Amino acid sequence: MQATLSELAEITGARLEGDGSTIISGVSTLSDAQQGDIAFLTNRRYRLQLQHTHASAVILHDDFVADCHVVNRLVTDNPYLAYALIASYLASEQTQFSAGIHPNAIIAASAYISTAARIEANVVIGENVVIDDGVFIGAGSVIGKDCTLGTDTRLCANVTLYDDISTGKRCLFQSGSVIGGDGFGFASDNGRWVKIPQTGGVRIGNDVEIGVNTAVDRGAINDTIIEDGVKLDNLIQVAHNVHIGANTAIAGSTAIAGSTSIGSGCTIGGCSGIIGHLEIADNVHISAMTIVTKSISSPGQYTGNMPAMPHCDWSKNMVRLRQLDDIARRLKQLENGKT
Repeated sequence: MQATLSELAEITGARLEGDGSTIISGVSTLSDAQQGDIAFLTNRRYRLQLQHTHASAVILHDDFVADCHVVNRLVTDNPYLAYALIASYLASEQTQFSAGIHPNAIIAASAYISTAARIEANVVIGENVVIDDGVFIGAGSVIGKDCTLGTDTRLCANVTLYDDISTGKRCLFQSGSVIGGDGFGFASDNGRWVKIPQTGGVRIGNDVEIGVNTAVDRGAINDTIIEDGVKLDNLIQVAHNVHIGANTAIAGSTAIAGSTSIGSGCTIGGCSGIIGHLEIADNVHISAMTIVTKSISSPGQYTGNMPAMPHCDWSKNMVRLRQLDDIARRLKQLENGKT
């Protein structure tokens, strides 16, 4: 897809400087861009590349206009957002499809499939499934009974939705993601594990994205809930009855144990671990590889982990660590000759 620079300025709300009739057909980096591309500057470390880029236009902040030798510019307070909007617009043609059902798909008689949906080869769709307009289901995907897929939701190849899963509109499920598998629920009987039936479902809001090989378990009794706008990276484990608030983003290889509630607008760095039955407030930002063992009631940035050790030693060390500031203050008083 192509667009004029004026059209892209309207899409992004950016200030146009230069020739609005310039045709843009792709997005590229400053160093690799050619004629017809629009490049972007989001990191000041690449500022010098503004002097040498061959892009037809550049997206940048007003602070860097003086460094830019390209005549055509989109100037905005948030160049990264403008880049995302433009890249999505120019790539939108790639996600378009012709409606229809592949003859190799296996679909239960009671399922409702919109005539504006696309079902690829070897898809299996169970009883009482509802698939709305604009839904795309990639090859080899499996949709269990009583599922509902909202308008314009897209499943890439080999996605699995177990029974009783509902999604909102415009969701994206990457290949290998599994929604609604059994939660890890077992009761001990003198050293023998007895499985606890997982009878809840999974409820997913609008505009949710779930990455490659990410697993979201069904609830044990009530549902696992993922609210609007949540973004889950690859290889994430979301256990049973977890509740993730709107517009929270979680990076890869994070594991969230059962019945933990995460607020809205949070960010969780990769390889983090969150134990079960915790409450995490809105607008909490957890650094990569952080281990969260207690509820967090105030917004802000949280960081920390320790190497494995015997639990009793770890508990004692944590007590001493919390006393460290007081110990340092008293030591300074002693060094200054005070009592």
